Amino acid sequence: MIKFFLMVNKQGQTRLSRYYEHVEINKRTVLEAEVIKNCLSRSKDECSFVEYKDFKLVYRQYAALFIVVGIDQTENEMAVYELIHNFVEVLDKYFSRVSELDIMFNLDRVHIILDEMVLNGCIVETNRNRILAPLFVLDKVAEG
Repeated sequence: MIKFFLMVNKQGQTRLSRYYEHVEINKRTVLEAEVIKNCLSRSKDECSFVEYKDFKLVYRQYAALFIVVGIDQTENEMAVYELIHNFVEVLDKYFSRVSELDIMFNLDRVHIILDEMVLNGCIVETNRNRILAPLFVLDKVAEG
């Protein structure tokens, strides 16, 4: 099961966070700082799977952004690694070459995309067209 999903820039600023288990706000800040430090300090030659406390971190870097997913011991690391890539591909398709600014100024849309893909910590959808369908409907309503 996925415990949390983070999107962080190279400066360590969180751009997106979604938790699938209850974590108190003050503990989230500490957790995010430790997780970010752990992943950003690793070289590109090292594995993208990290054992951390009672869960595993799966992360992937895209330009200046890191996507970090915390999972429990039962989740498949490679499936989550591919989920991260699929998430970025969906963002690319929707935003036409997604950037950090797209994420910052359209956070609601990014959350909708993530919610279409992951529900209560479980991967529920990977098809790009089905993931983006609700957003295209929202865009049509907003236009018309």
